[in-house]
Parts: sequence; C-alpha cells; structure tokens
Amino acid sequence: MTVISPLSILPTMTEDLARLEERLRDAVVANDEFLSEIASHLVLAGGKRVRPGFAIAAGGTARGMAEPAIEAVLMGGVAVELVHIGSLYHDDVMDEAEMRRTAPSVNARWGNLKAILAGDFLLARASEIAASLGTEVAGLLASTIGELCEGQVLELRDNFDVDRTEDSYERSIAGKTASLLATSCRIGGITGGIPRGDIEAVTEFGHAYGMAFQIVDDILDVVATDEQLGKPAGNDLVEGVYTLPVLRALHLPCGAELRDLLGPEITLDQRDRARALVRESGGVDEALTVARQWADKAAAALTSLPPSPATDALVAAADHLISRANEPVGHL
Repeated sequence: MTVISPLSILPTMTEDLARLEERLRDAVVANDEFLSEIASHLVLAGGKRVRPGFAIAAGGTARGMAEPAIEAVLMGGVAVELVHIGSLYHDDVMDEAEMRRTAPSVNARWGNLKAILAGDFLLARASEIAASLGTEVAGLLASTIGELCEGQVLELRDNFDVDRTEDSYERSIAGKTASLLATSCRIGGITGGIPRGDIEAVTEFGHAYGMAFQIVDDILDVVATDEQLGKPAGNDLVEGVYTLPVLRALHLPCGAELRDLLGPEITLDQRDRARALVRESGGVDEALTVARQWADKAAAALTSLPPSPATDALVAAADHLISRANEPVGHL
C-alpha cells in the first residue's frame, strides 16, 4: 500500500495506516470464503487510503505532538474506507469497467450480481463498525451513504447532456465525493475527541478538499494517460459524464466542434479529439483555477485549529493536491 505523500509528514501516519490495514483486512472476512474473496479483492489491491488517512490526521489535530492514533479513530477510518470501496464496486458495475487499480474489476472477474452484493456487504460492515462507535457516527455514516447515492443519481441524470449546468455538476460531486471526505474528517474528529469547534473546522476542510479532489480527478481524465490513471483515460467522455473542464470548454471558441463530437456513439478517435480540444481550449486551465480555489478554502478552514503536526499534514495535503493535475499536463 502507498501512503499519501503529504500526510506522511505526520510521523505516525505510516505506522497508523499499517495498523489500519490489518483491521481493514479483518473487516472484509465473511463466514463464506467465496464472499470473503470477492469482498477483499480491492482491499488487497491496495490504494492510497486517502479517507482513513484524513480521519487519522483529523483525530490528531488537538495534540501538540504526534502520537499514534487511538483504536476508535482507526476503526472510524476502516468504516469510511469500506464505504469508499463498496461504492467503487457499484461504480464499476454502472460504468461496465474492466480494470480498477491496475487489476481486473470485481464485476469483470465475477459478474455484476456478485459485485453488487459484495459492495452491499462492505457497506453493511461499515455500518456495523460505525454503530460500535456511537449513535452520532452511525447516523453520520448512514446519511453520507445517502448523499453518495444522491450525487451519483444527479450525475446519471445528466449523462450525455451537453447543456449540463455547473451548478448540477457541483451538487453531484458534493454528494458523490466531497461528502465522504468531509465525513472522514468529521468521524476522525469525533472519535479522536477533539473540541466541537475543531470538528466543524475539519469537516469544512474535508468538504472543500473533496470538491478540489474531484475536479482534479476530472481534469486528469482529460490530460493523463491510461498508465498514469490505472484505467482508460477519457472514459468520462465515453460514458457521457461531462465534467467541469468539458463544460468550460463547451463555452469557449472550440465549443461548437466539441459539441458535435460528444454523444452516445462517440468513437475512440472522436474521444481523443475531444480530449485535445478541451486541453487546447483553456477548459483545463479554467477548471484548475476552480480546483485551486477549493483547495485554498480547505487550507483556510484549518486556520482556527491549534498548531500540531496533524494540522500541518492536512494543510500539506491541500497544498499538494493541485500538483496532481499539473504533472500530467506538463508531459503533454
């Protein structure tokens, strides 16, 4: 497993995530060996563990010195990561994806029905863990799962709609991405016992970071290679998911040509031409500016927190985020 580099400036993070990994693997073991194999597929494939990393850091913001995360914070991190992984199982079914994290997707290997049921199993395990952490955490995670669904439905409603509004796009990513990152920070704060005002601050950070994170991800779909993404680049265009860089490009001089290329029957050549138009038009640059604004909001949300290694790690994560998009752009 790869640790997110900005959060790894917190001296305890690497060891905390190693401890969390053990608990995460234990959490996906079912009574049935076959279900255990399917449910553990993406867990064993690894990942950066962004959400539990934020839970751990948020839970440590009240400590002046770096200390290992307490058990409740780790289990809160396990719960949010199980929700994330379970949602990926469902996403891959909807997208008919064949690869995830450079490995065959669950639906490609075992079929859609088994993938959906395994995703449901992971959500159930997450809910069980949340319940063990108290009613506030349980209610929060339940409402977040609802927000994830709402955000995804908003996105599906607008599929192949070249007149999709930026407001609809922002509401969709607030639900499908930012909600879980905000909840990760909030659960970390609650289980870590930080002051209530600080819980609100880290929640605001998580939401703003999540908005920037998704916009950057959408930019990468336009500018990165298959190898950099670990999945087919330009897939959003094929699936009819028109994200912020595309929406901005549609209102720039290339908009008429881009509009003619987009649609349900888009070929690979048309997809590549559309990606080039979005990059060359300035749509990527405009989207990157919006992502920077959200990242700045994330960092600003933390200014009321007391100085701590954990707070520094969260600020570093916000500062580092934009470089994810800049690096692939530099190679084109």
